[in-house]
Amino acid sequence: MNGGQEPAILVSGLCKSYGQTLVLDDIDLAVAGGTVFALLGPNGAGKTTIVRILSTLIPADTGEARVAGHDVLGDPDGVRAAIGVTGQFSAVDDLLTGEENMRLMADLHHLGSVEGRARVAELLGRFDLVDAARRPASTYSGGMRRRLDLAMTLVGSPQVIFLDEPTTGLDPRSRRTMWDSIRELVADRVTIFLTTQYLDEADHLADRIAVLDHGRIVAEGTPDELKRRVPGGHVRLQFGSQQALEAAARLLGASSRDDDRLVIQVPGDGGVPSLRRLLDQLDDADVEVDQLSIHTPDLDDVFFAVTGHPTAEQAGL
Repeated sequence: MNGGQEPAILVSGLCKSYGQTLVLDDIDLAVAGGTVFALLGPNGAGKTTIVRILSTLIPADTGEARVAGHDVLGDPDGVRAAIGVTGQFSAVDDLLTGEENMRLMADLHHLGSVEGRARVAELLGRFDLVDAARRPASTYSGGMRRRLDLAMTLVGSPQVIFLDEPTTGLDPRSRRTMWDSIRELVADRVTIFLTTQYLDEADHLADRIAVLDHGRIVAEGTPDELKRRVPGGHVRLQFGSQQALEAAARLLGASSRDDDRLVIQVPGDGGVPSLRRLLDQLDDADVEVDQLSIHTPDLDDVFFAVTGHPTAEQAGL
């Protein structure tokens, strides 16, 4: 970790069973502060169980976990004081107005009346809820409820926020609004632990991603690192003449070619060393390239490769 700082979340050997069913099997994780860590996995993979353990809602059977420097088992109060949790099912009270929900959270965090009112006003403005603040939460749209839920989570200024499938069921515009809110939090050095089934969400937001399947971490890395692990990446080369195309195809053994567009494709992972070798080969043979583009597998391909089954989106669920 940078500067020798302790990770915001550190998990070692975490296991959890329900009866004879092993839900989490020897989980190790380290999440750097001020980053977004995305945990991907199908329904039933154990994502929510990890969030519940790290937020002190349930104990693990074995293993150790620290959140914001506090031991989950030994100092649960310290963990709770440092975190916020927003689940896929909103904690908003429909009988209260948006402002009343916020004030309730301020009271629960023991903010004084002046500080509490200021914090509530700040967050209502930040999440574009001022006009709806005095309306019952039951009248809010799905996107507004999620924004209110996240605003309520932020009343206590948490260092670490667990977002458990926060955009499930939202329309594309509301999802992107939530993404913008998450980016703003990270810019303020808040750590985000995100569980999601939306691979594009993880791709857009996450600094690192872990894929959980049948209770085990089956892949972990940055989005680009994970994509490069999957076969199918290629480099697309376009040339200015048929002669250059022919020379490159003979030299490189192209996997496919388009003579009309003067384009060939060659296998490649998109990494700098492999691209340098490719261009050096062409330069040594005095073959000039007009355009070059890199095409790598997406996270859907990664998910299928490491779990053996498609995402919910791919399966049409």
